[in-house]
Amino acid sequence: METVIGRAEEKILLKKLENSGEAELLAVYGRRRIGKTFLIRNGFAKKLAFEFTGTHNALLNQELEAFALALTNASGGLQLAKPDSWIQAFLMLTQYLTPLIKKERQIIFFDEFPWINSPRSGFLPAFTNFWNSWASKEKNLVVVICGSAASWMIKKVINNRGGLHNRVTRRIRLLPFTVAETADYLKSRKVKLDQYQILQIYMAMGGIPQYLKEIEPGTSAAQIIDKLCFTKDGLLNDEFKNLYYSLFDSAENHINVIRALAQKGKGLTRNEIIDACKLTSGGYATQLLSELSESGFITPYLPFGKTSKDSIYKLTDEYSLFYIKFIENSRAKGPGTWLMFSTGNSWKSWSGFAFESICMKHMDQIKAAIGIKNVYSEVSVWRYQPKTANDQGAQIDMLIDRADRCINICEMKFATDDFEITKSYAKELEAKLKIFQAQTKTKKTLFLTMVTTYGVKNMNNYPAIVQQEVDMDVLFN
Repeated sequence: METVIGRAEEKILLKKLENSGEAELLAVYGRRRIGKTFLIRNGFAKKLAFEFTGTHNALLNQELEAFALALTNASGGLQLAKPDSWIQAFLMLTQYLTPLIKKERQIIFFDEFPWINSPRSGFLPAFTNFWNSWASKEKNLVVVICGSAASWMIKKVINNRGGLHNRVTRRIRLLPFTVAETADYLKSRKVKLDQYQILQIYMAMGGIPQYLKEIEPGTSAAQIIDKLCFTKDGLLNDEFKNLYYSLFDSAENHINVIRALAQKGKGLTRNEIIDACKLTSGGYATQLLSELSESGFITPYLPFGKTSKDSIYKLTDEYSLFYIKFIENSRAKGPGTWLMFSTGNSWKSWSGFAFESICMKHMDQIKAAIGIKNVYSEVSVWRYQPKTANDQGAQIDMLIDRADRCINICEMKFATDDFEITKSYAKELEAKLKIFQAQTKTKKTLFLTMVTTYGVKNMNNYPAIVQQEVDMDVLFN
């Protein structure tokens, strides 16, 4: 077995399942290439007793034949005949497992679970029968089901209203690596890069293990991005459509939402998304946004002082944003492409939004760095749109509303060197604090907190405005 980098909470959970002494049904879901299969194959101490992986758009006969081959390989015996149905297939599996679980605990794994359940295949009812009538009673059995189609897994398995209702005993929603896990993963592969270079890579492709696996030792962030994104054979050059069409049926509307959010780094409300993408305002829009959110591509943020119906959605998948901004319509290809882009205005706006998104994902690290790890708090966004010509608007991309009657107003700034607060920017910050206090009528103390790459060069010049600062080091903790 290979070593699993990071995934500390997930590894603890797998160990508990392995030793619980109860029948366990674990559902694992997360976007494509996130490392779900690797985690299950290598996260348990025991070897899997049986593993079967679904094939996208395969016919029922093809899946049943593949199942028979998988069971033959697991048993090490003579080749088994193809079952006539999934009911018969699970009977064969039960017969194989029965003598094994009498001796010791066994783990079986169904990968790409939604793909196995092809139309009119009868797979899900057969699996439900397998679990309810036999597997759930076997205290020496762990059943793991896994799928990239997160929305399908939630709707059809976790929130199932039929025979699988409340049957899942544990779940894992596998997210991309954090910045720290990304650094550890690259180190394990002998890739030596400093924090700024790793941050650049993360901003372009996120913490997706399969993308990071393509990185070769001895190459810079610019070389890596050029090779993966701007060569015809680069993994990320044409990954975008494959990514969405493999996860969602009729993915065109999902992609339209992603494109709309890519154009609005500050985010859009549900109604603004419906208008921009010409969606119906009923249940379909809600389902679509839920599917993208559960799959980790977008994130709804609750505005300060508002309810969930006022949520602002942001594109939080780094690769999708990078693809739309730079790869999709780029004429430039090959070595030097990324360095050329990094001198333009598009790079400046992209880097700002990408850095903000990463900071939002690493709130636990930022809270710890400013000393409020053990203070209950809620993270929000806030914006005020002017109502008259003389009115002044303001936007806060991240604020931490604390139970100790304080609010951290966070300003996130990506820079290639120490960030310098200019006089005009200082006035902008001062105005933003005044507008926020006036419009929200909050009585809490406001702490303006700078989150930058290398720190603030002249923070001491503005002690009345800026109270705290943290740099990118905290993201690596």
